[in-house]
Amino acid sequence: MCEILLLFLVHLSRPVCVDVASDTEAVLGSSMKLTCISCLKREELKPNTNVNWYFTSSENNTYDRIHVYPQSLDGPFKNRLIWNGSKDLQDVSLLILNVSESDRGIYECHVNRTFEFGTYTPSTVTEKKITLTVKEKASNDTTAIYSEIMMYVLLVFLTLWLLVEMVYCYRKISKSDEQVQDTATNYLAVPSEQKDNPVAPVTE
Repeated sequence: MCEILLLFLVHLSRPVCVDVASDTEAVLGSSMKLTCISCLKREELKPNTNVNWYFTSSENNTYDRIHVYPQSLDGPFKNRLIWNGSKDLQDVSLLILNVSESDRGIYECHVNRTFEFGTYTPSTVTEKKITLTVKEKASNDTTAIYSEIMMYVLLVFLTLWLLVEMVYCYRKISKSDEQVQDTATNYLAVPSEQKDNPVAPVTE
């Protein structure tokens, strides 16, 4: 049991990539995170990764797709679009500052990875689309609130369970050490003559 707990704790200490969907509702004048996660199946691999974001506006029915990341100095997202991803490029999310009405539309996240295995260089492409709507006020999503509460309850339960298991393992190891120490002490207390010449069993 203690060995399983140790393996579980080691697994928790490692960063874990979880692919989650992006929020699709932004509030006017606030910040909005465009979540795009592309997990590596084997995190020990270090591929060459290229990330590109595109935006298609739904304003005035134009539907013209533009390249927004890496973004140019000009454009509708000037000084409002910043990187919000991770260093290992599994999370390649962006953050929109000061959301405006013109930000509603379709955002496309393209992740291109090239792996190098000697002369063999396979590549993968991941594409995700986010349809963003903009509202003046945030809507009350009871499902999201309930899910968040359940997540915190689960985290508290797991934390308490880990504490109980750690105390149990600590006591078990301490008791085992005490038994070994008592055995060694009893052995050292026996005279050396009895160790060299054990008493023969009495037979009738």
